[in-house]
Amino acid sequence: MRAVVQRVSRAQVTVNGEITGQIERGLLVLLGVGQADTEADADYLAEKIAGLRIFEDEGERMNLSVADVRGAVLAVSQFTLYGDARRGKRPSFDAAARPERARELYEYFVGRIRAAALPCETGRFQEMMQVELVNDGPVTIVLDSGRTF
Repeated sequence: MRAVVQRVSRAQVTVNGEITGQIERGLLVLLGVGQADTEADADYLAEKIAGLRIFEDEGERMNLSVADVRGAVLAVSQFTLYGDARRGKRPSFDAAARPERARELYEYFVGRIRAAALPCETGRFQEMMQVELVNDGPVTIVLDSGRTF
């Protein structure tokens, strides 16, 4: 499972002109699910993201988590994180999980974030979405659950 985590001052997802998820200060998480991923991968990433200390403390050091700053998470499914463009110019998405399994693990991940007592907004799975954000810093972290793909 892969995640691109961005510290944001605000972010929102729109589908067909309708805002489906919106947060102020917090984390925008673009989440990709791979074929071999399991609930253990989602548990790992949810725990890592909930505790990721990338918000500044009073000494301007990245020392606080999203919970510490009373922030929120906006989780957006993004199978293109498994795009492989090593050959040619058109990426292959063969390593991405099938939509049914990807939806299941994406929803499981969202549930784990919420179980960590974090507000969590979402996009809409398998829809064309417009994601708007103000990256604060900018701070962007790429996480992988550690499997070999």
